[in-house]
Amino acid sequence: MSGQEQKPARTVGGTIGKAVGRAKEAVGSALGKEDLAREGRLQTVQAETEQEAAELAEKAAAEEERAAIAAERAENETRRRQLETELADEGQQEAIEGRKETVVGEADRRAREEAAAAERRRQAEEATATAQERAAEAQEAAQLAEAERLKREAERAEKAADSIDPEGAN
Repeated sequence: MSGQEQKPARTVGGTIGKAVGRAKEAVGSALGKEDLAREGRLQTVQAETEQEAAELAEKAAAEEERAAIAAERAENETRRRQLETELADEGQQEAIEGRKETVVGEADRRAREEAAAAERRRQAEEATATAQERAAEAQEAAQLAEAERLKREAERAEKAADSIDPEGAN
């Protein structure tokens, strides 16, 4: 080596880097230049390491993508279940509202029927009371008429008695 320090040469990676490394190693071994052979071995190892790192990075990226997809699927499934639950709740709420409307409608109908029945009873009782009142008035009129007739008859009988016995009249 000369007095200058050698900087490690920048190496090409991948398949080309491995081939260049093997070539340097073979040339260095054939020529007896251990530095060149060692550099070739290092370049080969570096290329293999870079290739392995790239493969691992690809695998990691693919795994991250699969994990992201799985997370998205899980999130979608959770959201789907939430929506199904909301729909079921809405369906139940609608059923409750429908039942409530039915019950309220039925209660209103019964209340109207009961009010109508009460009105019919009131009218019937009023009609009965009116009929009883008329009957009482008619009976009273008949009794008054009978009393008047009896009074007239008593007066006639008294006149007849006075005409038969004039002394009894005073």
